[in-house]
Amino acid sequence: QVQLVESGGGLVQAGGSLRLSCAASGRTFITYARAWFRQAPGKEREFVANIDWSSGSTYYRDSVKGRFTISRDNAKDMIYLQMNSLKPEDTAVYYCNDAKYWGQGTKVTVSS
Repeated sequence: QVQLVESGGGLVQAGGSLRLSCAASGRTFITYARAWFRQAPGKEREFVANIDWSSGSTYYRDSVKGRFTISRDNAKDMIYLQMNSLKPEDTAVYYCNDAKYWGQGTKVTVSS
């Protein structure tokens, strides 16, 4: 059973930065890509960014391009999400995803 554990969320003022981490354990299959999603209150979960595990290629939703950076550490089986220039609309619970597996989420609140 794969476990994904996110950390790094918190309260930050608009314009600030946070770095989220996602640690994986128990994985017995090859990971092709890992991703970050988020879900704001009253809204559906949405894709934020993903990273190809072998090539390191990345893809972002338009609203975070130039502000967020996804990265990976293959040796540690972790991914990160560096979030800069945060906006109140980035407020959400952020989830790590790998295939059918999801973490429990970490809450990010951006105050105006």
